[in-house]
Amino acid sequence: MERFDVCVVGEINPDLILYGLPRNLEPERESLIRGFRLTLGSSSGIFAHNLSVLGAHVGMVAKIGDDALGQMALDWLSEGGVDVTHVRHGSGSTRTGLTVILAYTTERFILTYPGTMFELCYEDLDLDYIFSARHLHISSYFLQRALRPKIEDLFSEAQRIGLTTSLDTNDDPEDLWADDLRRLLCHVDVFLPNEREAKRIAQTDDLRSAIADLSKRVGILAVKLGSQGAIARKGTAEWRCSAIPVHPVDTIGAGDSFDAGFIHRFLQGASVDQCLTYANVAGAYSTTRDGGTEAYREPSEVDRFFRQHGAK
Repeated sequence: MERFDVCVVGEINPDLILYGLPRNLEPERESLIRGFRLTLGSSSGIFAHNLSVLGAHVGMVAKIGDDALGQMALDWLSEGGVDVTHVRHGSGSTRTGLTVILAYTTERFILTYPGTMFELCYEDLDLDYIFSARHLHISSYFLQRALRPKIEDLFSEAQRIGLTTSLDTNDDPEDLWADDLRRLLCHVDVFLPNEREAKRIAQTDDLRSAIADLSKRVGILAVKLGSQGAIARKGTAEWRCSAIPVHPVDTIGAGDSFDAGFIHRFLQGASVDQCLTYANVAGAYSTTRDGGTEAYREPSEVDRFFRQHGAK
């Protein structure tokens, strides 16, 4: 079987992003908005799409419903060069998941219908396909409800046969951050939380303490700090980079794009600081268009931006 650079196991869903909402929504009133964007969403989907555009050979394992939204998401991934031959179609009545994002100027509210995200299970996986890759990535750990009890086994086996692994948990909707995640971390080569997630997982309000704790559990830790840039740590060595100055249109998917940039350079054998620098550019570029993947639909523009910021 063809050997992929990265196999992504996770969720696929569209994002419906609403812009220009009134500050206060009143019951029974018809409120007008400035605009909307229906685009590829899901942490796994955005990561896979943008990593493929950056030049990696990416395969995707997920489950969608037998509906138009699922087919749209598949088409977007395919257009980005992602292999979707092992995305399963659910046979029941469950629909493809959908995330609705209320995008205000300084904050956003995220409403997710999980749909088939909750149904992908270990028995759905073609392990020969997954393990034909060099690297295994999982995003949205807490949304993989059926798969979650076997993710530790999946990562352990991947490492045993020579794959490297990466994880971005994203948020825990239940805000429990349970112990099974901390057990999984010893099988993670690259861990990619944001600041809030790092603190919640490490059970501390202090970022330095969180970094010190988590860096002992994983191979490489890279923490996304939004407008403050990012920090990476391997063992006792640490690197920091400042945010790239851009005029952001939309920050949705910036963290997933950061992940894609980091893993792209990681698989090329780059040093941790080189991975961090490239990831920082990848995340910043994502914010220059609506949604998580729209900026990555023009390869020539991607190349121009990266060269402008010394990342090519």
